[in-house]
Amino acid sequence: MPRFFTDAPLHAGALLDLPETVVRHVQVLRLKTGDALTLFNGTGGEYPAVLMTLEKRHATAQLGEHDTREAETPYRITLAQGIAGGDKMDWLLEKAIELGVTDVQPLSTERSVIRLDAERAAKRVAHWQALAQAACEQCGRNRVPRILPIRPIAAWLQERDLRDIRDTRDAVTSYGWRVLLSPRADSGFDSLPREAPSEPGVLLFGPEGGLSPQEETLAREAGFTAIRLGERVLRTETAGMAVLAALAARWGGW
Repeated sequence: MPRFFTDAPLHAGALLDLPETVVRHVQVLRLKTGDALTLFNGTGGEYPAVLMTLEKRHATAQLGEHDTREAETPYRITLAQGIAGGDKMDWLLEKAIELGVTDVQPLSTERSVIRLDAERAAKRVAHWQALAQAACEQCGRNRVPRILPIRPIAAWLQERDLRDIRDTRDAVTSYGWRVLLSPRADSGFDSLPREAPSEPGVLLFGPEGGLSPQEETLAREAGFTAIRLGERVLRTETAGMAVLAALAARWGGW
C-alpha cells in the first residue's frame, strides 16, 4: 500500500486536502479514486485512508482509525557524519534512516570535499530532510529522523555537553554513549556493549579520508570511544552502514 508523509494534523474521520508533493506522487503511481493509501505525519502511528477525489493539482483523502504501529529500533542513535561528496551523502542518509537512526548531525570537517556557505547549507539540509521523509515512506517508519543544521566538527565537539535535543514531546538528555570509528583505534567492534543501552547515543564518522588526527583528539576529549573494523579500511558510506547493521543484529533492531 502506498505510504505518504504529510506535515498536516491528522485525526480519524478527517477529509484531508493532500499536499502538492503527495498529489504529484499519487499521479505518478497512477492511483485512482477509491484506492487505499496510508498517511503519517511523524508524530507516531499512521492512518489508513481512501483517495476520495483526484484532480490535476488537488486531491483529498478520507482518514480511517489511527493505527499505533511503529517500526523504530529499541535503541536511539544519532549519526554524526562528516559530509561526503557527490551523491554519497544522499545515499548514506537514506540507508542510515532505513537502518533506524534517530537523527543525523551533518558535520563539516578538515577533509570534507564539499564546502557550503550558509545559504547552500540550508538548502542542502532541506533537501536531506525531504529525503528522510521519502525514506520513511518507503521503509515503513512513522517517525521521521531530523536532519540537524550543519556544524563545524570542532565547534560541535567543544560544546560543554553534547546533547540529544528532542522536540517538546521528549526531554533533553545527554548522549549516554559516544563512539568514533577510526582505523587508528586499538579497540574493535566487540568492545561495544552486548545489550542495547537505555540512553541515546551517537556514532561519529568522518568523510572521505576520515577525520584528521586533531579532530580525533578532540573527539576523544569529548568522551568518544574509538573503535576500528578489522584490518580493512572501509569507505565512509560503507563503514556507517556496516556498524548500524551490526548493532541492529546485536541489539535487537531487526
